[in-house]
Amino acid sequence: MAAYLDAVPLSGIIRIRDMMYSVPNPFRLDQGDVSFDSPDSVKKAMVQAIADNQTHYLQTAGVPRLRELIATKLRDKNRIPVEDTEDVLVTHGGIHGLYLICRALLEPGDEVIIPDPEWPPAAGNILAARGVPVGCPLHEAAGWRYDLDELTSKITDRTRVIYLNSPQNPTGGVLTRADLERIAELARERNVWVISDEAYEDVVFDGEHVSIASLPGMYERTIPLYTFSKSYAMTGLRLGYVAIRDAVIRDRAKKLLFYTASNVASVVQFGGIGALEGPQDCIETFRHELRARRDLFYRGIHDAAGGTFSGQPPAGAFYAFLRISPAAPKTTGSASWEMVEHLIKQGRVGCVPGVDFGPAGEGYIRFCFARDRMELAGALASMKRLFGTAFVESPESTTDSRLLSADTH
Repeated sequence: MAAYLDAVPLSGIIRIRDMMYSVPNPFRLDQGDVSFDSPDSVKKAMVQAIADNQTHYLQTAGVPRLRELIATKLRDKNRIPVEDTEDVLVTHGGIHGLYLICRALLEPGDEVIIPDPEWPPAAGNILAARGVPVGCPLHEAAGWRYDLDELTSKITDRTRVIYLNSPQNPTGGVLTRADLERIAELARERNVWVISDEAYEDVVFDGEHVSIASLPGMYERTIPLYTFSKSYAMTGLRLGYVAIRDAVIRDRAKKLLFYTASNVASVVQFGGIGALEGPQDCIETFRHELRARRDLFYRGIHDAAGGTFSGQPPAGAFYAFLRISPAAPKTTGSASWEMVEHLIKQGRVGCVPGVDFGPAGEGYIRFCFARDRMELAGALASMKRLFGTAFVESPESTTDSRLLSADTH
């Protein structure tokens, strides 16, 4: 019996999705999905793949052309010294990639240091691989970054991996180059691996995105993890990739890839080829619009919610991770869950309790501001009615996915 799986929790996001389906005309600020459409280059490549009857089994590790394009992208954009295309494995989205990495790296009882708060599947995949997630707090006052001395103190003889996620979900924190250099030094000194989850690499508003695998001597002990979901608005297509230099770990991951998916859907892989071969200006177009949506949401939330929430705009990703005011009604349970249920049931506003991301998230709430401007304005207006305050912000335009059409990419 696989009784160890009983200790792997389902994310509260699943419960919230079920709640949202029962709400008429909801504002879906709960799910981390952009409202943009995929670029024409992606859609045309997928249509052409169907026309060319690319509907059969493929190489387990991925279509050769896609792997070549990914390896080139990793070298040129992320500065990771990928010398061999064989390092690249194409996965069924980022979460599948993380599953493969955890199963390939971890032995039962191995400890993995993860941020607290953090995207729930990080801890879930570690537990599913019979590892032990060890939370290390991110600090709001430091821009949701680590106290690196505190991080160092978390390392024990059982520590196998440090898991990084920058830009970060749910806080939007972005680790600096100096942070990563210190963590790299620590990883080398203590002989631990690094998993670098870079799903939001293209959504940075302040600072820069640096892959720790690009630092000297780090690709040998780092497995970078990526997805097409955020950069190319391909969330539902489920396409991601990892790069693994170590041949033994890579062979394990390739076996897991075969036994879980045989190969990633053929048509989707050709869509990935279209994404990487096509114009890349959609990335900056998306980032520019996401910055505008971030600013719209933060200009409105404090007035709309009457001071119920507080927090600074994030440096990256597309989430507002806000502290619930101590003046909010007291609760005998989770303040985060109570506020979420209130907003969903009474205001039709989707959101996620901070505690679902880890103990340090209790007392916070996460909103996704990647929805179109009209939906954001509607959610803010609903909160104005719910909290009985005046909300005066209105969207500067009705920009949505239809206006960000593929001919602008």
